[in-house]
Amino acid sequence: MINVELIYDNDCPNVEETRGRLKLALVEAGLQVQWQEWEWSDAKSPDYVRGYGSPTILVNGKDVAGVLPSDGAKCCRVYSDKSREISGVPSSEVITSALLKAKENTAYRRGAATSRTRRYRRILTVFPAIGTVLIPGVSCPLCWPAYAGLLSSVGLGFVNYTPYLFPLTVFCLAVAIFSLGFRARRGRGFGPLVLGSAAALIILTGKFIFVWKAVTYGGLILLVAASIWNLWSRRTAGGASCPDCVPAAVPQTELEHKQPRKEVSHER
Repeated sequence: MINVELIYDNDCPNVEETRGRLKLALVEAGLQVQWQEWEWSDAKSPDYVRGYGSPTILVNGKDVAGVLPSDGAKCCRVYSDKSREISGVPSSEVITSALLKAKENTAYRRGAATSRTRRYRRILTVFPAIGTVLIPGVSCPLCWPAYAGLLSSVGLGFVNYTPYLFPLTVFCLAVAIFSLGFRARRGRGFGPLVLGSAAALIILTGKFIFVWKAVTYGGLILLVAASIWNLWSRRTAGGASCPDCVPAAVPQTELEHKQPRKEVSHER
């Protein structure tokens, strides 16, 4: 959400024109036309507003003209536009530019958070496979009395789930492997998929053929490692970057030319 604030003094003659330009800038930027207003001398206004002259527009806590707050700044502000004309109102271009930049930054952070959420959801697909691997088999008849006694103690009858354990394990492993291969080209490639497939074969061999716990748990560790490996997306040269970052190829003189000139203020 973009927080827009207007700081003003009741005696300032430029407040109404500033409100009009702010409204038009919000419409042009495609944002909701609403903002918070603070009167400089109002006791209910937060302390930080007294560090700015009148009128001042803040977008996400930053002055649209790039001026930092100062102590005791109760004064009329003077702005200068690209043509170096002096005005008591910030230009529409300056206001719109600040709003669009805040909009881009908000969209970037939202997209980055969504991307992280999707990545971490991928690892959840391996949990069912882990659960089925950790379920003990009941192929040994000597273990049946123990399972029967445990289930009877909680009021449940003993059920031999051995016929269902293998297909259930295969199904859960298949889901985990599918998640590793899904959009593999956009992630770390097919490395996690190959590692996860090898881990699934090791798990099935160790659990159902040789019944070796060490082999089974080794395959399980490899499967978890493949899922973690698949979390981090591979960076591409044409990928998105932070809107606040400045390309290194832009000469310093060009940057100075593009930066808005800071306004000056005078006491009334």
